[in-house]
Amino acid sequence: MKRFLSFVCVLALVVSCAKEKKEKVSETNKTLDFVTQRLEYTLKAEPDAIKIPRTTTNDGSLVTVGKYDWTSGFFPGNLWYTYELTKDEKWKDEAIKRTEVLDTIQYWTGNHDVGFIMYCSYGNGLKFGNQKQYKDIIIQTAESLSERYNDTTKAIKSWNRQKSWDGTYWYYPVIIDNMMNLELLFEASKLSGNSKFKDIAIQHAETTIKNHYRDDYSSYHVVNYDTITGAVLNKKTAQGFADESSWSRGQAWGLYGYTVSYRYTKDPKFLDFAENIANYIIKHPNLPKDMVPYWDYDAGNPNFQPEWKYNESDFSTIPRDVSAAAITASALYELSEYSDKKAEFLKAADNIIESLSSPSYMNENSKNKFFILDHSVGSIPHGVEIDVPLVYADYYYLEALYRKSKLDNNETF
Repeated sequence: MKRFLSFVCVLALVVSCAKEKKEKVSETNKTLDFVTQRLEYTLKAEPDAIKIPRTTTNDGSLVTVGKYDWTSGFFPGNLWYTYELTKDEKWKDEAIKRTEVLDTIQYWTGNHDVGFIMYCSYGNGLKFGNQKQYKDIIIQTAESLSERYNDTTKAIKSWNRQKSWDGTYWYYPVIIDNMMNLELLFEASKLSGNSKFKDIAIQHAETTIKNHYRDDYSSYHVVNYDTITGAVLNKKTAQGFADESSWSRGQAWGLYGYTVSYRYTKDPKFLDFAENIANYIIKHPNLPKDMVPYWDYDAGNPNFQPEWKYNESDFSTIPRDVSAAAITASALYELSEYSDKKAEFLKAADNIIESLSSPSYMNENSKNKFFILDHSVGSIPHGVEIDVPLVYADYYYLEALYRKSKLDNNETF
């Protein structure tokens, strides 16, 4: 009798697991149907590959950019992830076309954003599309990016000369976003056998730990260096609420960048740092229950004084930043693979994706026919792209879906 009951219990568990798996597959297919519908509409609306989707106007019209815009690699990346998730060759064909218009960026040294532009496009093409000829393009891009590294500052210069909100000039600004370029450098070393790129990436990550982060693992947005002495001159913000506040997308960039740094180096200090940033994010007292953060964790806090023209009455509610949530979820899925806190980080990532996949954030806005998610923020201090769809929010959402699907099937990514 006991043996029979044990068999019944096991059978019930198997049936339950099978049902749960079937429901997950159904939900994933429903999401992918929505994704492909949006991509098809976008491709039909803008057949010219050199006009690259970024966002929409207030009336719902598609906004495109050229290849030198920092976001130009994300739309090809969305096509690569859609190909990988669906295995439909038409997405591969379109991804190749939209990737290869970026060819000349491999030689561009104008700013640090080549990591975003080229790794999200060519990097995914190499990984998912088996486009072996992309290998040399990634290596050349890393050579170009390396020209922005300075051995005195021990960091990669982000922008060329810029000016702070208080009028201070930045001659060697390094922004937290720059952590997202390190994957390109690490991979270029792996592909080429040249350790130079990896050495630069490691040094940049270590310098960023030293100078960008506060004791609570929140980060400054911009650190300005003296190129003669390597000393830090200023710690400021360009897109956050205030110099000392915690800009939510910046926190996500850092989490992602240190997780990648651990992937390639297996240095425990990078894993420890990523875990601490993750804890800062998911346990922050100002993180909403649905885990989609406000655009800055300190937005509207009277203890922080913005230098830009902030008018509280302009915001009846504090805008969320879906892009920050999507980046965080994708990073947490990877971090869970390395961390002893696997269950905690997986749960947080799943909760974020559940929120983003709900009607509250997934695009059900009749004016937005081109993108998957709504309610992202570009830069509130600059007054641009406030509560809009953004191509990079879609990119990291698709990446998170891909990573989640692999983990659900006990596969590596």
